[in-house]
Amino acid sequence: MLAATYRSIFLCCVSQRRRLLQELGDQKIPFLAPSNRGFQQLWDTSYSGLVLRKSCSLPAELHSRVQAALLTLRRKGCLLKDLVRVRDRDVFTAVSRALLGEPGHTYRYLDTRLFAIPWHSEDTDVKGQNCCDPDLRAACKALWELNTFFCTDVSQLKEGDRLTQWVKGESEAKQGEEGDTESKHSEDSKNSEGGDSEQGCSQPSPPQVCTGPVKFNVTLLNYMDPAAMSQLKEEPYYGMGKMAVGWHHDENLITHSPVAVYSYSCHDDKGKTKSCFLSMPCKNGRRERNRGGESSEGGSGDKACWRIGLKVAWDIHTPGLMLPLESGDCYYMRDDLNSTHQHCVLAGDTARFSSTHRVAECSSGTLTYIQSRCQEALSNLHTDPETGSHRLVALLPATLQDCEEIHNEVEFEWLRQYWFQGQRYARFCSWWTRPMEQLEKDWKLMETMTMLFLAAVEEEGQAAEGRREMAEILLSALTDRHQQRQTWRDRCHSSLAQTLPPEEAPVDRPFWGVDDPSMPLPFDLADIINRVESLLWR
Repeated sequence: MLAATYRSIFLCCVSQRRRLLQELGDQKIPFLAPSNRGFQQLWDTSYSGLVLRKSCSLPAELHSRVQAALLTLRRKGCLLKDLVRVRDRDVFTAVSRALLGEPGHTYRYLDTRLFAIPWHSEDTDVKGQNCCDPDLRAACKALWELNTFFCTDVSQLKEGDRLTQWVKGESEAKQGEEGDTESKHSEDSKNSEGGDSEQGCSQPSPPQVCTGPVKFNVTLLNYMDPAAMSQLKEEPYYGMGKMAVGWHHDENLITHSPVAVYSYSCHDDKGKTKSCFLSMPCKNGRRERNRGGESSEGGSGDKACWRIGLKVAWDIHTPGLMLPLESGDCYYMRDDLNSTHQHCVLAGDTARFSSTHRVAECSSGTLTYIQSRCQEALSNLHTDPETGSHRLVALLPATLQDCEEIHNEVEFEWLRQYWFQGQRYARFCSWWTRPMEQLEKDWKLMETMTMLFLAAVEEEGQAAEGRREMAEILLSALTDRHQQRQTWRDRCHSSLAQTLPPEEAPVDRPFWGVDDPSMPLPFDLADIINRVESLLWR
């Protein structure tokens, strides 16, 4: 049901995107950068949820620890490209990623569940485990310190605050020099494939709404080196330039929760960070701009630096906003900005890290949650302490259906998601190893429960009506399980998956052969599905 909902929304977004491009034809929508007249007014009226904090307004010690942490994570190989699902096909993300966050938290996007490396917010190891080496632990802790800073800083913002964005006089000073607010057109613009989400489509809004103090529970780290990319696509609507990440909403977040982003451009071969502007000293948390700086419209300064683009979702009348980022700059997307607007990341000349702190919607995305679901299902299984034999406690249709749904959830939302990403987690941090082993043991008991369920359905002594209802429940669960197993097998053995090194390659797990005596049911469920269907035909 959920997958069908996502696909329906995705197709709707594709249709909207196609309509907008057809309506635009060869035209481009105007966009404004800081040097353009009207930039500040546009920010105030149409993008008021965006806040910029300049790098000079953060503690120097925090910059040092965070940037060292990002370099450590890259040096250790923790940042990897994800093999995600877009338009029913697998693709590699253009950026390399890792998820850090609260212990046991996950983050789901593009049919991919990422498992968080824990913050290591305390001096001791998480829950007493020696789950990673001291360098990695220190790096994770530094990003937790950044997360703590963001939680406090965002929570202190008042309605109407722009914090450290450009003051009005600065951008309006260019009015006499630049009267054209149209963006520079690109004749060879190509459509974006989208970024964190499918063609810029967000998932259905979760029911939770963000209230009270902000508590970011995960950060999605991104790394990209434009020089290593064979081809970056042109931004298609405005002609803003080459995109590192296409237009999108950030997915799977608590409604109206903020997003905080730290941007770090790597040093060049001379050990210096390239600058977007000719800058004056930082005053009041902002960097004064030299009037000799380049224009936003094709200026070499702006094109050399990384930028974010924002637009009102599915709107071709409101101009877009393009904001250059110095290394160490941060920006916040507050209120409903992420849901009503879309953003993209425009590539600069240097490699770049970003740490994107989020309030992930984790009602069904934590280890605690899935462990409780396992206990709920296994409470319907009785094990004889003497013989070790099993029986189902109840044969109520609602109970059986719930158990089978949990069975599928554990297998496809957790076990196969985890192993599809290969050995990457255990290589860096062993925190997830034991929990996943226990989940697999619980799942195996659920296979036994399905075997007992099948036996009850095939038992001749059952009342016809109750037996039919149970058979329909079982058939639905088995059909879904059979189809999903085949899909995951195909993904694990796809041509793209085969290009990965062994330590990163997807693992088709759980998988077992026909004659495996330890498994109560076969991996291939086609024959069992036929048996249940024949019962219904009778």
